[in-house]
Amino acid sequence: MKRAWTIGLALAALAVSAWGQDFYKGRTVELYIGYSVGGGYDIYARLLARHLGRHLPGRPVVVPKNMEGAGSLRLANWLAKAAPRDGTAFGTIGRGIAFDPLLGTEGAQFNASEFGWLGSANDEVSVCAAWGKSGISRFEDLYVRPVFVGGTGADTDLFPKVMNSILGTKLRLVTGYPGGNDITLAMQRGEVEARCGWSWSSVKTNHPQWVKDGTIKLLVQLSLDKHADLPDVPLIMDFVKTPEQRAILRLVFARQVMGRPFLAPPGVPAERLAVLRRAFMETMKDPAFLAEAEKIKLEITPVDGEAVQRLVAEIYATPREIVRQAAQAVR
Repeated sequence: MKRAWTIGLALAALAVSAWGQDFYKGRTVELYIGYSVGGGYDIYARLLARHLGRHLPGRPVVVPKNMEGAGSLRLANWLAKAAPRDGTAFGTIGRGIAFDPLLGTEGAQFNASEFGWLGSANDEVSVCAAWGKSGISRFEDLYVRPVFVGGTGADTDLFPKVMNSILGTKLRLVTGYPGGNDITLAMQRGEVEARCGWSWSSVKTNHPQWVKDGTIKLLVQLSLDKHADLPDVPLIMDFVKTPEQRAILRLVFARQVMGRPFLAPPGVPAERLAVLRRAFMETMKDPAFLAEAEKIKLEITPVDGEAVQRLVAEIYATPREIVRQAAQAVR
């Protein structure tokens, strides 16, 4: 029985491979990027495009294309409504865009649980960090007095709002900075005292000495699980006091697990989606891909497509009252 089952699996794998070979050979696969050229999502996507074709049967050409607009919401809507559903087009969107319909974002025209999630290139862990001279050295200090924190209008705004509303911190958001580097400069100038939603991979790449010498103090990790580099820095989930708080923060911070997500339109045939998912994860382990990622200092901590699909489905099943409270918290 076990032998027959093993042979059956092998034959099924060969059938999928042959079926994909027939389809993808000589074709072009388009990878759409929901942001302009040169940003983090664009860099990850173009790196993937350079290597993914070798892992797809038939070795098709993978062409990256930018479709910026509304922080990648435009692309998410296009994937849901208009993209080809035959496995020749997929995309990458902002990590939080999948949950915009739940949080009441105007213009979100999709149900993210219907997408075919290929996986994420990293399981993102962001941090709240305070400038060392501010006198703020641990998360509990955020309950004591107002602390000015810089924001860009994205997660750097959303996370402080949620922490204030749900946990009772006293963060004072100063928003409107063009990008994260501008917040860092603002800390140096004394305009703000902290930055929340700062990617740990970016911190350790660009400012490792600041962590070592206390120029910045890491206050808390913003994710569902700790980063292996930071065993002694508390996790935001450590500060919840009720099941409702935990559910709300899980809804908000689930986006971190899919830090650099890739997704196919709804309705891609299951066999073809399986081919894309397998190729994605094989690329994540490809020595040439990893060597290039290391060279340009990209953190690769992949999450497979099935895990992302389950997480999105779980979040979309969140009770309505919890969703309402979360939406209210981020306004």
